[in-house]
Amino acid sequence: MDNLIRGITKDGSARIIVVDSTAIVNKAAEIHVTAPTATAALGRVLTAASMMGSLLGEKDDLLTLRFKGNGTAGSVMASADYMGNVRGYISNPAADPPKRLDGKLNVAAAIGKGTLYVLRDAAGLPEPYVGALEIQSGEIAEDIAAYYAQSEQVPTVCALGVRVGKDYKAISAGGVLLQLLPFADPAIIDKIEENLKDIPPISNLIETHDLESIAAMYLKGIDFELFDSMTCAYRCVCSRKKTDGALLATGVDEIKDMIAEGGTELKCQFCGKAYTYSKEDLEELLKKQGEKE
Repeated sequence: MDNLIRGITKDGSARIIVVDSTAIVNKAAEIHVTAPTATAALGRVLTAASMMGSLLGEKDDLLTLRFKGNGTAGSVMASADYMGNVRGYISNPAADPPKRLDGKLNVAAAIGKGTLYVLRDAAGLPEPYVGALEIQSGEIAEDIAAYYAQSEQVPTVCALGVRVGKDYKAISAGGVLLQLLPFADPAIIDKIEENLKDIPPISNLIETHDLESIAAMYLKGIDFELFDSMTCAYRCVCSRKKTDGALLATGVDEIKDMIAEGGTELKCQFCGKAYTYSKEDLEELLKKQGEKE
């Protein structure tokens, strides 16, 4: 299990979220068997979604990020709930373009140019909210900050990091989401900007500092308080009921073809769990659907 904290400055100028997502990223890497750069790309998207999801208001609310670029990774997506639990998927888990000139993993090349989609399915909304923004850099953090600034008019600092070891496992992974709130004190804004000049990469901080200490570095010299601390994990919500629905959505003729072939198997793209349907299972599924109609 990983940990996530939330805090706010005492004058209400800014809020901060910090998460250690190391276990989440390693679980995703294990499920999807990702190459180092794919691990970093998927890990950053998972981390961002976890923090953004924690801003949701209700238990059944869901936030989904999808980076649909022309890079080697293909589509990279993650869905999170209001507790920061998250699951994700990468189209090409073998994506591992050459490293950057500075020796770092080239996540931007893996993502490429394209569109960032943010879907928020929340209680009280007649239909899910979908925001879209041209991918700015492909480094993920800059794209999240740009999304908030342009689509929601919320000035945002986002830091994301995944440090991958020689065994392809994440040594450390985490993120920070720092946002200015309406009517923020200009002096607080200036102080935050000053603090940002001296802060090391978040993947380094996660290794050596606890989450509260990291928050204190970003808000150095500013009075703040933590109001939430929670555990979060890589958590899939697939079920037999949902795969039943997916099968029915393919149509009666398609299911009849599966019956003629003796059955089928569906595999969850998020966790890899296989759902096997025998010929008899499919016939029963059609029978129940017919009774409902």
